Amino acid sequence: MSNSWIRVCATSELLPGEYRVAWDGDVAIAVFNIDGELYAVEDVCTHDGGELAGGPVDGYAIECVRHGARFDLRTGAVLCPPAYEPIAKFPVKVDAGAVFTRDDRWD
Repeated sequence: MSNSWIRVCATSELLPGEYRVAWDGDVAIAVFNIDGELYAVEDVCTHDGGELAGGPVDGYAIECVRHGARFDLRTGAVLCPPAYEPIAKFPVKVDAGAVFTRDDRWD
């Protein structure tokens, strides 16, 4: 976890419907492009620690492929058990043609 922004990718590498994973220290952050809007969440299902990136996305909801928990990419809120704790969400910015994010939980 750092106070500095982490470069995820060029904006041209994250088109609508795509995602990229970047690391801020030991925290995996998945950045999703949903209809041109960017959302960043910790890439960990709060149910059992599985990765979320690569799971099916429907609207703003992502589903964990391991047990079917669903989360809102905009807020991190749980939409469907077996998870009961929300996932962390992070800021995203676009600067000079690149996408950036960071783990801001300890700012």
